[in-house]
Amino acid sequence: MKTFLNDDFLLTNSTAEKLYHNVMKDLPIYDYHCHLSPQEIYENKSFENMTQLWLAGDHYKWRAMRLHGVSEAFITGDSSDWEKFEAWAETVPHLFGNPLYHWTHMELKMFFGIDKLLSSETAREIWEECNEKLSTPDFKPRRFIEKSNVQFVGTTDDPTSTLEYHQLIKNDPTFTVEVAPTFRPDGALFIEKSTFLNWIKDLEQVSNITINSFNTLLEALRQRVDYFTELGCRASDHDIPKMIFREITNEDAEKIFVKRLKGEELTNDEIIGYRSLLLVELGKLYAKKQWVMQLHMGALRNNNTHMQNLIGADGGFDSIGDALLAEGLSRFLDALDSSRSLPRTVLYNLNPRDNYVIGTMIGNFFEEGIPGKVQFGSGWWFNDQLDGMVKQMTDLANLGILSHFIGMTTDSRSLLSYVRHDYFRRIVCNIIGEWVESGKVPNDESILEKMIQNIGFTNAKKYFTER
Repeated sequence: MKTFLNDDFLLTNSTAEKLYHNVMKDLPIYDYHCHLSPQEIYENKSFENMTQLWLAGDHYKWRAMRLHGVSEAFITGDSSDWEKFEAWAETVPHLFGNPLYHWTHMELKMFFGIDKLLSSETAREIWEECNEKLSTPDFKPRRFIEKSNVQFVGTTDDPTSTLEYHQLIKNDPTFTVEVAPTFRPDGALFIEKSTFLNWIKDLEQVSNITINSFNTLLEALRQRVDYFTELGCRASDHDIPKMIFREITNEDAEKIFVKRLKGEELTNDEIIGYRSLLLVELGKLYAKKQWVMQLHMGALRNNNTHMQNLIGADGGFDSIGDALLAEGLSRFLDALDSSRSLPRTVLYNLNPRDNYVIGTMIGNFFEEGIPGKVQFGSGWWFNDQLDGMVKQMTDLANLGILSHFIGMTTDSRSLLSYVRHDYFRRIVCNIIGEWVESGKVPNDESILEKMIQNIGFTNAKKYFTER
């Protein structure tokens, strides 16, 4: 049975087809934010089967299977890998309208050359064909990246990481794709968490700095920023569930930090104040290094306490939060801009309600010579589907400048997720093609092709590399 996918998938007009096939399709990928494992890339180990490659750690698929009524034994439990794959295959035909239906078949076709619909009836055949290919050298982590035409991979890394695998990849002449760390200091920011004190000990060990004050914390983080820079880091990333900003002094932060070291309970105002000041201080460090600062805002995490206790955090039980972010975000960005220390910044909102908040916020802060210094990030997480991407880009176009947009990033743990770039690229071309054919923009080939090249690749590369 032939899949519905064809060369013009998602392209509904002739202009879109020309832009995609003649310009966008073969552009390299600049994946500036993902969660791939640098160890997995360096060791380049084979996957035993499709479940290990495709289902392990993929909470998108886990959520869909739970919604379909699949037993947890076939998701994160101790059922066999075949049984888990079979359960996923049985789920897929029910996913019309969900991007997982598209991505599943795009991944099978792009990487494995399989042009069949996945279902209970085809599961065994597809399982065996994929597993046979996974046993060959051309189906290892590095080859998946290379076959996707990836030029740059930005992983996500804790400041306490030694980055040993980044160093090994950097020194390996057999792999030419650049893999760089991204600085993710959530451990320092979430002072209220039970893991905070142990994280501070880990930071002490890796930095060789005794951390007994807010200032020594900043010293240790500064040392790690320097080290990450040596390994090619050009960006930070932050989980911001609620963008609330409260100004405090360094003296206030010292008192709060010492109080926490003593194991004393902090008030909500103290937590917010500490986090606000630390974010400002980190932003200043990033600006000095000319890094990009990424803020992922609005996730309501680990909603199911029972399941978190059973399988741990990040198990697919997160959703969209509804906390307001406009005022806090404005005050935070303004605090950095007022001291001329605002780095290039990418703002991702999980609640699509906030598209116009972000779309108007990015116009408040600028720097001569840097087009789109503050960016409205691509549709993130629950928004990286067709409608979410169309809405994000049309809202950006209405309120800002779409031609300066830095485009798509995978934000994924899966080596097969690079099909999401192709998905995004088809959607971009179709949006612009529709505008042309409805007479909303001129059919000027040179302008259109340049815009497509910029959104698909060039803008992101310049944004993260130019100094």
